[in-house]
Amino acid sequence: MRRWKKILTIVLDVVLGIYLVFAFTAFNKPDETANVCTKVTINIADETANGFINATKIQDRLEKHRLYPLEKPMKYVDARKIEDMLKTSPFVKNAECFKTQNGHVNISITQRMPVVRIKSINNDDYYLDDQDAIMPNSNYTSDLIIATGYINRWFATHYVSALSKTIMQDEFWKNQIVQINILPDRGVELVPRVGDHIVYLGYLPTSSNQQKRLALIQDFTKQKLTRLEKFYKYGLSQAGWNKYSYINLEFDNQIICKKREAQP
Repeated sequence: MRRWKKILTIVLDVVLGIYLVFAFTAFNKPDETANVCTKVTINIADETANGFINATKIQDRLEKHRLYPLEKPMKYVDARKIEDMLKTSPFVKNAECFKTQNGHVNISITQRMPVVRIKSINNDDYYLDDQDAIMPNSNYTSDLIIATGYINRWFATHYVSALSKTIMQDEFWKNQIVQINILPDRGVELVPRVGDHIVYLGYLPTSSNQQKRLALIQDFTKQKLTRLEKFYKYGLSQAGWNKYSYINLEFDNQIICKKREAQP
């Protein structure tokens, strides 16, 4: 008899436990069979600064794939599927989507950050982001550095990207340098915003190791631009910004300048 009472007690405990679990789950889970999505909120980080995508474009993309949740029953709104689809966009770095009990769907997006636009001599036209990845051309109009000349995609992702990131990290040079030009022998020229001259840096240091290559290019670029800044301050400020047409920084401890030809 005791044995049966013990078994009965265990069974009742198990049944009670299962009931409590289902009751708790049902209490906390939104009633998706009755709820319809009444509001969709799309938040895009750095929307003003980047400008590749906006809420309207995201809505259009979702509608195209029949995933826009507005007025759909909440039980048919698949947050994971929305995230996965948005991440396929070449302009989206990360996407998160979640549903609330009151019928709202919230979508948060982080954009990829462009650092340079490539317009090479072979008619390639695309962007590089801060992860050295290629982004397709778009109607993006922000004030980015443009890299021109003899640039294939390998050289762009391995070298031009590192050079551009170094320039963009410095507020002065970010605003002063408007163009990078790669010569046929891969020598590097810079075109400044102020001053009617070209700056020649020389050849970027090479390495097969990504981290070492980035460190070498950063150190190389900072040294060259520090010398150029001093020359701007103590040379061109006195001689005149338009006295020279070409400023060569290739060799250490010297700056070679080509005077502008006198106009007839």
